[in-house]
Amino acid sequence: MGKVHGSLARAGKVKSQTPKVEKQEKAKTPKGRAHKREIYTRRFVNITLTPGGKRKDECEPNRLNRMNITEGGALSR
Repeated sequence: MGKVHGSLARAGKVKSQTPKVEKQEKAKTPKGRAHKREIYTRRFVNITLTPGGKRKDECEPNRLNRMNITEGGALSR
């Protein structure tokens, strides 16, 4: 077998080239109940409809519906 990924002499090259940026201070994220509340408001209350739509978390039922329609009602593979 031939060499696949190059020599280990160049390992870490990109990381050493990138400039070091200090971490910025940011507000703490809510935990527990408050976090669940924030997620709920983000998903269901503040819905902004974009022209292209939005990718859903669960796309499996849509795929099954498309298969069902294209195969003439048969849900077999």
